[in-house]
Amino acid sequence: MTAIYKRELKSYLTSMVGYLFIFFILVLTGIYFSAYQLSAAYPKFEYTLSAITFVFLIGVPILTMRVLAEERKQKTDQLLLTAPVSVSGIVIGKYLALVTVFAVPMAVMCTYPLIMSRFGTVEFASAYTAVLGFFLLGCANIAIGVFMSALTESQVIAAVLTFVFLFAFYMMNGISSFFSQTSMSTCVTFGLLILAAAIIIYTMIKNILISAVIGVIGEVALIIIYVVKSSIFEGGIQKVLDVFNLSGHFDNFTSNIFDIKGIVYFLSVIAVCLFLTTQSILKRRWN
Repeated sequence: MTAIYKRELKSYLTSMVGYLFIFFILVLTGIYFSAYQLSAAYPKFEYTLSAITFVFLIGVPILTMRVLAEERKQKTDQLLLTAPVSVSGIVIGKYLALVTVFAVPMAVMCTYPLIMSRFGTVEFASAYTAVLGFFLLGCANIAIGVFMSALTESQVIAAVLTFVFLFAFYMMNGISSFFSQTSMSTCVTFGLLILAAAIIIYTMIKNILISAVIGVIGEVALIIIYVVKSSIFEGGIQKVLDVFNLSGHFDNFTSNIFDIKGIVYFLSVIAVCLFLTTQSILKRRWN
């Protein structure tokens, strides 16, 4: 894994991709820092971090689009898969290299509260709590980008998929507001999701009987639960969508809250994405 990590990190630091990512983050951070802290003399650095979360929508797709897609396109993934290292070791090594690149602008940003302290009083605990949350948010976004890169051999498609998913997660508050919180609408939505799941299962196993049985059992169970206790469905869609609301979990860090649940959430997102990436590679390997 160490060899993979060093190889990948070297590839980013000897090309323009890594430096472009670092430059992009630092430029936007500098612009907002100058506007909020230096010009307006606002003492809370966390507001700057909250304002630039959109940077991941552009920076992460550029950074992660080639990490696995390029290996697959050039057929060099076969060399990696026959190397004396596990697939999970390959994925983790590549991911840690990306995190290291992201850690470079984060290290620079850690000096901003120190600069602010030269001109007034700064709440360092609040500022660095927000820095921690921003770093975890970035790591979670990078993990999603790595997973998307494992699904295709086209760097362009990988970048587009990453942008679409990150944008959907970024706009999750707005998306959830479109859905009604009533029990009936939530139940109908879940019913449609069960139907969609049955169709997806059919496309995977090509067995209409098993797919139909799974769909019918799911729909019947849903109806029974609704009849017995319909109140359990109130706001259910919003609760489900909140699981994918990455920015919402970051908001607690910008509110001077050391959110343990937020840390666990971001680490869980990272673990799930890396696990899915590993399984995607293993499936292609055995096929």
